Amino acid sequence: MAFSDPQSVTISAVTTPLPRTNVGNNGSDYTSADGLIKLNASNAYGRRTRRVLRLDHSKITADPFIPAQNVMASMSVYLVADVPSKNVGYSPAEQLAVYAGLKGQMTAASDALVSKLLAGES
Repeated sequence: MAFSDPQSVTISAVTTPLPRTNVGNNGSDYTSADGLIKLNASNAYGRRTRRVLRLDHSKITADPFIPAQNVMASMSVYLVADVPSKNVGYSPAEQLAVYAGLKGQMTAASDALVSKLLAGES
């Protein structure tokens, strides 16, 4: 079952619609009209079940070596849930509780932990 279409993402106070652009057996892609923002949701099944939500962001920026030229730069942010196959031992509610704990840690004190991580701290 796919997410609602379209999805949207807000980056730096700008909300961008992301219509569904691809549907596969175990995943879907949602892409901005300019192709610079992509949301991917996927599930991989094997010995363990791996669920991934990934946001890819690209932009055109000045080349640091040749400032008169522009280059494409990109980054990605992922959320990965790695659970036992067929959810054995962890109900969806328990999985959500573990995620909520991580989300609370990441967003506490105005995202201080993530800010430090992105600055290279561990």
